[in-house]
Amino acid sequence: MSQLRMTPYRRLFARPGTRAFTVGNLIARLPIGMFGVSAVVMIAGARGSYALAGAVTATGLAAMAVAGPAVARLVDRYGQARVAVPATVIAVLASLALLLCVRYDAPDWTLFAAYVATASTPNIGGLSRARWAHLLRDDPDALHTANSFEQAADELCFMLGPVLASFLTGTFFPEAGTLTGAVLLLAGMLVFTAQRATEPPPRAHSRAASPLRSPGIPPLLACYVATGAVFGSMEVVTIAYADGQGHRSAAGAVLALQAAGSCAAGLLYGALKPADPRLSRCLLAMTVLMSLPLLAARTVGSLWALAAALLVAGMATAPTMVTAMTLVQRRTPQDRLNEGMSLVVTGLLVGIACGSALGGWTAEHASPATGFAVPVAAAAASFAINTAAEKLRSLKPGQPGRPQQPGQRSRRGLRDHQEVRSPR
Repeated sequence: MSQLRMTPYRRLFARPGTRAFTVGNLIARLPIGMFGVSAVVMIAGARGSYALAGAVTATGLAAMAVAGPAVARLVDRYGQARVAVPATVIAVLASLALLLCVRYDAPDWTLFAAYVATASTPNIGGLSRARWAHLLRDDPDALHTANSFEQAADELCFMLGPVLASFLTGTFFPEAGTLTGAVLLLAGMLVFTAQRATEPPPRAHSRAASPLRSPGIPPLLACYVATGAVFGSMEVVTIAYADGQGHRSAAGAVLALQAAGSCAAGLLYGALKPADPRLSRCLLAMTVLMSLPLLAARTVGSLWALAAALLVAGMATAPTMVTAMTLVQRRTPQDRLNEGMSLVVTGLLVGIACGSALGGWTAEHASPATGFAVPVAAAAASFAINTAAEKLRSLKPGQPGRPQQPGQRSRRGLRDHQEVRSPR
């Protein structure tokens, strides 16, 4: 990437305190991609049951979807440091409890109980985005760059986390991935929360309504659910396809290419600052590019062709997520921002779970190649939801019961137009 294009990132991290909290954020974020793989390897290796391992991790995922917004509300009310540190300590102790339960052959129900307790893990990506939104509230261009960086960091940790977990559990001992992840999570969170100068001020007595009642937020959450289904179905179907080709061990590397494409596109998107980014365009591009893996699987039938298609398809992910996240930040009350972004994560988790189930069913009952139609359909659903929501918002009159004159625009309509024209 050229020196000119990297200039926005240099300006971003020239701000006081941003490098320090970003270092802590990245250290704490890496284990998020490690815990699931580590738990599966650890439980399946000790108990000889992938079904049990999958059930434990799925239960923990559901618990996180429920607990995440509650933890975020506490963060908004009492501050990041006062809530995130004890919540992280609870999650780390729960991870160690899971390790001991597996190690010493405790009853199966203890595995579920321990892994559910890890749901207290704060959404470190949301905490970091809230800091950027606070620091850059008067600089939309810089906020666009920051959101792009955060999305690229998500993708990078998605790539490196499972690889690191697999290396640790395979090279040392089955519990090494969970143990290392717990240490990194606690250390990173301590570094992150120590940077008090960049922390958004708590709002002890918020009068703002729940983000679920904020105009424009419910349709965005629905889009996130559909987008999560894209991710969940693509992962399961790709594994099934690679297994059918006799290369199941290569599935992780193939999926990492999708994350690599998204990471590169996210960094480029943040540096270029497109003049007129719209969520509808991003969703349409994602729908089109997600059809490439389907075409590669149905026509070429090669794992190499699928890998190339996933690399290109992944490039639509980051711009879509960045644009949608910026809209969430704009439409969520400032004193409930952590809660709003946690709801987004909940929507993604629900979508991932639904997409995994539907993708797995399609791959098993039809064929793995046909299964790639599921992420295409999920992306198309997200595009349709957003398009319908935009039309409904544009049809709202300026005053209830009074027709809007030509050339007039309601205050809400003007604000929404500005959001779509410049969601950065």
